[in-house]
Amino acid sequence: MIYFILYVFLEVMISSTISGEIGGLMTFLELITSAILGIFLLQNFKFSLMEKINAVRSGDLTQDEFIKSSIGAAIGAMLLIVPGFFTDILGLLLQFSLFTVVFTKIFKFKKPKQTKYSNSQQSEFRYTSYTHNTQTKQGEDDVIDVEIIDDNKSIKH
Repeated sequence: MIYFILYVFLEVMISSTISGEIGGLMTFLELITSAILGIFLLQNFKFSLMEKINAVRSGDLTQDEFIKSSIGAAIGAMLLIVPGFFTDILGLLLQFSLFTVVFTKIFKFKKPKQTKYSNSQQSEFRYTSYTHNTQTKQGEDDVIDVEIIDDNKSIKH
């Protein structure tokens, strides 16, 4: 919440100062131009993404740098679409990988907690295994029975 309040404060202060210096018409033209630039960057994001994927394949980028720079470029393009001088400045700076690296070092991002279940799994399954340790004949292995119980309540029977 404190970041949002800080953002709004900076946006109002910077935008009012710059728009007071350049005038209403130039402010309007800057907002339209930055929005068009942001839309253009988002539409061409797939090409820059392919270049970064090739850089990762060739070993020029690490996977961590790839993720940070790709997310930074996408967020920067979206910030260019949002009206305001502060967001435009941040959006332009995020288009450059150097600022993205500095930005991610300033703000530490929390890694998601690892759970017992896979993150891609929509419903949770309980795995119950039963091992039968009975006398076996020569050459037979122990039998393991597995029962999968789906706890997803949205499945209709």
